Amino acid sequence: MKLDSRRGGSVMSGREAKYLNEKLLVIGQGYVGLPIAMAGVLAGFSVVGLDIDPRRVDLLLKADSYVEDISNETLLNALKTGRYLPTAEAVDGKNFDVCVITVPTPLRDSMPDLSYIEDAGKILGPLIKKGSTVILESTTYPGTTEELLVPILEKGSGLQAGTDFFVGYSPERIDPGNQTWKFENTPKIVSGINADSLIAVQLFYSRIVAHVITARGCKEAELAKLLENTFRHVNIALINELAMFAAELKIDVWNAIDLASTKPFGFMRFTPGPGVGGHCLPIDPSYLSWRVKSSLGRQFRFVELANDVNARMPHYVVRRLMVSLNKSGKPLRGSRILVLGIAYKKNSGDCRESPAVEIVHLLVELGALVEILDPHVRIAPTSTKSMLINQGDASAYDAVLLLTDHDLFDYERIRGEARFIFDTRRRLPQSTNVEYL
Repeated sequence: MKLDSRRGGSVMSGREAKYLNEKLLVIGQGYVGLPIAMAGVLAGFSVVGLDIDPRRVDLLLKADSYVEDISNETLLNALKTGRYLPTAEAVDGKNFDVCVITVPTPLRDSMPDLSYIEDAGKILGPLIKKGSTVILESTTYPGTTEELLVPILEKGSGLQAGTDFFVGYSPERIDPGNQTWKFENTPKIVSGINADSLIAVQLFYSRIVAHVITARGCKEAELAKLLENTFRHVNIALINELAMFAAELKIDVWNAIDLASTKPFGFMRFTPGPGVGGHCLPIDPSYLSWRVKSSLGRQFRFVELANDVNARMPHYVVRRLMVSLNKSGKPLRGSRILVLGIAYKKNSGDCRESPAVEIVHLLVELGALVEILDPHVRIAPTSTKSMLINQGDASAYDAVLLLTDHDLFDYERIRGEARFIFDTRRRLPQSTNVEYL
């Protein structure tokens, strides 16, 4: 099959055309699943969005989006087509042609928890018909698709994968809040358990994204996802540790990074921060480390070192803030702290694994009076035990702690009002009341 650069720009043979089907089931309607569902509606599929959380389903039915990349208008338009059904009932997915699994894959006691994938496979088994295509998008260790998911699907359906129905893996590449690289224009890696499965998966994604890239097999596609995030994780750990040493050596690490970034080759810019967050960086590299240890009996030392460095950053941020307050004769206990941003990344309301949540928790444990200002987050994570406010006069606080540099903050006003600002992102211009990480 040949693909052009436009969405849906496929040139198909008669043999390939038989794989193009019309009912799309998406399991999971979160940051990954909902954009896929919307893209499916736009491409002409009849889409069933299955989610086990009835609260999510209720919001979707009311066209109230909880995923920032999907507007209420987009959701309403999808519902108006009559081709989008949010549901918590698996039976609504009966007779699906294509199913995409986008369920969580968390860590439990440093071990991969694939129970959500297993549950999805058990739900899908009885719903599979001859010619169906099942695609896993959840991040996981190499071998999951073929060694875990396929046997569950075959047992539940009584059919043979690769012959009666098709199975593949395509790693998600959703970057919440990214205004340049969205779902439809980000290159999509696809794979299949055999040649026919690869064709089926490739044909599906060619209808909803601009550029499809084929992998040699599912394990290579699964490893590619882990490689992407492990690369970022290790380099962020490098720059975080460098920032800590530079502070002790009285060297401006930010200026050093600016200088190194002028090199037009052989250098990629990474900047320090309060830690790593989201589903990917704190979790995905550990899947790779676990796989190496469980299969080969060896340690993936780079990953384990990066985990250690990045996990210590929230404690380091709290210690730096405490030292700065002490210099002005103010103890952390009893101090009023305004935290700017609780989400794990700028211009997003996603608080999954956010280092800011741990920092707030540590501050509260040490007796600080913390309030959080985040225009993208509706409800503060319960573990913070702090108040989420809509606006605040920075002059009323002993310190302002900038953890997530959202564009919506009025930085000029905050800098003019605040007594002291600890800026972990170097968003504010340097001045007497601003200290960088």
